[in-house]
Amino acid sequence: MTDRAAERGPRTTGLDLHLGRLDGNVRAGLMDAVRDAIRAGRLAPGTRLPSSRALADDLQVARNTVVRVYSELISEGWLTGLQGSGTEVSQRAAEFVGERARRRPVDTRSRPGHDLRPGHPDLSSFPRDEWIRAVKKTVGTAPFEAFGYADPRGRGELRDTLARYLARARGLRAHAGNVVACSGAAEGLRLVVAALAAAGVTRVAVEEFGLPSQRRTLAEAGLESVPLTVDADGIDPSALEGIPGIGAVLLTPSHQFPLGVALRYDRRAAIVDWARRHGALIIEDDYDGEFRYDRSPVGALQGLDRDHVLYLGTASKSLAPGLRLGWLVVPDRLVDAITAQKGETEETVGFVNQLAMTEFVESGAYDRHIRSMRAQYRRRRRHLVETIDRCAPDVRVAGMAAGLHVVLEQPGRTGRELVRRIAAEQLTVEPLEFFRHPDTVSDRDGVVIGFAAPSPSGWSGVLDALVRALS
Repeated sequence: MTDRAAERGPRTTGLDLHLGRLDGNVRAGLMDAVRDAIRAGRLAPGTRLPSSRALADDLQVARNTVVRVYSELISEGWLTGLQGSGTEVSQRAAEFVGERARRRPVDTRSRPGHDLRPGHPDLSSFPRDEWIRAVKKTVGTAPFEAFGYADPRGRGELRDTLARYLARARGLRAHAGNVVACSGAAEGLRLVVAALAAAGVTRVAVEEFGLPSQRRTLAEAGLESVPLTVDADGIDPSALEGIPGIGAVLLTPSHQFPLGVALRYDRRAAIVDWARRHGALIIEDDYDGEFRYDRSPVGALQGLDRDHVLYLGTASKSLAPGLRLGWLVVPDRLVDAITAQKGETEETVGFVNQLAMTEFVESGAYDRHIRSMRAQYRRRRRHLVETIDRCAPDVRVAGMAAGLHVVLEQPGRTGRELVRRIAAEQLTVEPLEFFRHPDTVSDRDGVVIGFAAPSPSGWSGVLDALVRALS
């Protein structure tokens, strides 16, 4: 191959063999490349290869070299050559690949049948048809500028729609100007924490049980997380008076994660009063606020004070985490600081999903989906509670009738022991201690069970396996 041809690289006619550069012995290199392509499955049995003349021209090598390669590969059984039919990958090549696969070490470790860790919705119920219609409608009519760099806060259409939806469904006081689109709750919190650190905040109060990933986000930004005790009515705001230097509080007030309690009405007012007196920020994580089963969902804390409460929401539980779609409703004074953390042109949420979500909400499809899933999850949770009460009456199911998970506590068995017993039934769960702040004094123990993820058809079998582990 000439230097010029090597720089240009191979360009096989009609079929890309992905051969790369054939340095050194061209014939040996070409043979190895074809064998590797067959082994990797890029050339399946029956695939027609370029003619020897075309391939030689593409590779800038002598045609006789390609002819010899084809002949040797035919003799080895990799290729088949028929008069007038060209050269194909032989059916026997599948035997080579199959034999190689059979020789691979087999992973004998058992694989969990169902993931019951909290935070996973039923993905089999994702409204594919309605979402596809929303994508087609919005992408087909989107202005050309939507395909370029855009406002880092997100598309204006989405922010306006979310502001109106959240005001209606969650009682927020929002407008398009203080809504910021983000790629899920994790990125949203990262933006907020970075802005707080830049403003000089060094300590953030958190609930004594919560997501370890959120505490890591605080630590990575150089902020100390200080645990607050959670009882049957949520955190006690009066405890904040004895903790110096707290610049913000991270809460899940509508449905505490993972203990499942709601912040009592008088404590909701008290935490807002504390934030006003100290000029602090309340970060409200409303991760599954739409799913309350025994009564109407509790309104968002942000509705009490738009200047001291920052709201964090996401479509991960209501639709699917793979959409990577979340939103912040930010006090007006912090919009610029938080937007600056995203960069001037960086768009972390694709415009297609933003526009599709806009249409999904505006058309009423989102409300219909929430109602449908709320009814499904309500039935599933009731089934879970009733079955455990009947088959494992010593097990306590903790948490109010809301959200996508429950906490199970069984006297005489630690959370770790329960995890092992449940894992033996091919189910994956998390112990309650996984969510405990390292500095808390709480000794509560148990397991956290997410009941939403199994498909409707698989739910009964999952519940039977869980009860066996608890018996």
